Amino acid sequence: MTKAEQQKFLTLFLLFCTVLFGWAPHFSSGGTTDRACDCLEVSFLDVGQGDAILIETPDGHQMLVDGGRDTTVLARLGEEMEYFDKGIDIVVATHPDLDHIAGLVDVLEQYLVGTILMTTNEGESDAARAFAEAAPKEGAEIILADAGQVIQLGASTTIQVFAPSGDESKRESNAASIVLRVVYGTTSFMLTGDAPLEIENYLVKTYGRQLDSDVLKLGHHGSKTSTSDLWLDTVTPQYAVVSAGIDNSYGHPHQDVMQRVFKRNIQTSHTGTDGTVVFQSDGVWVWRK
Repeated sequence: MTKAEQQKFLTLFLLFCTVLFGWAPHFSSGGTTDRACDCLEVSFLDVGQGDAILIETPDGHQMLVDGGRDTTVLARLGEEMEYFDKGIDIVVATHPDLDHIAGLVDVLEQYLVGTILMTTNEGESDAARAFAEAAPKEGAEIILADAGQVIQLGASTTIQVFAPSGDESKRESNAASIVLRVVYGTTSFMLTGDAPLEIENYLVKTYGRQLDSDVLKLGHHGSKTSTSDLWLDTVTPQYAVVSAGIDNSYGHPHQDVMQRVFKRNIQTSHTGTDGTVVFQSDGVWVWRK
């Protein structure tokens, strides 16, 4: 069955449920049913040693940023999304490292994806090659990330792309990471992939206070290669999130990084110890759910 046929079947099935049971969920390519809070919801999924972040807008649109290193992401999406919801508006592959891209191959297999945002950087792992082969077959619009892009997710949520800039095909993969900011009302979330210090410094020099955000995902899982004093003082987050496995072999998050975070009284969560970390925003305030 093709993707178009799957979409048609799903739509007809939901229509049948509506007629038979009087049940009418909000449905779109990334639709979801009503939640307790009519807010933007950002979930840092517990996928072990890796990144996977699900953004759900008040009007039912969804974006997934990275997918971890294995199929764990499918279970986590099942916990956060409605059972019959098999559409994701945008999937972002920040860079082709195993712990960010491998799970996205399974996501493309299980979900109908409208748009794929990725870089020109190519990984050498089997997972990276599998994703590069699967992406064109999805039938989704493929966008190559470039600094300055602004993408609308639903009616009220904006995605600002700060990095990479230009062709990143020959660059080290972490330095080619997509860095983006999710904006809802006056609130924002900074998602950095594995961007290292050199990229942070470049972004601070180029954008300055435009980087200010309420929530920051610490770069490279809290590695000492990211999250400088300058970066923290520019982004000025109220909350920080470490997306890493418990007792991982890399020593993430690094003690020096956490000392810099704690010195600024930034409230910090860790998917390895806390499980999936969920934030909500009403456009004015952000809080952890």
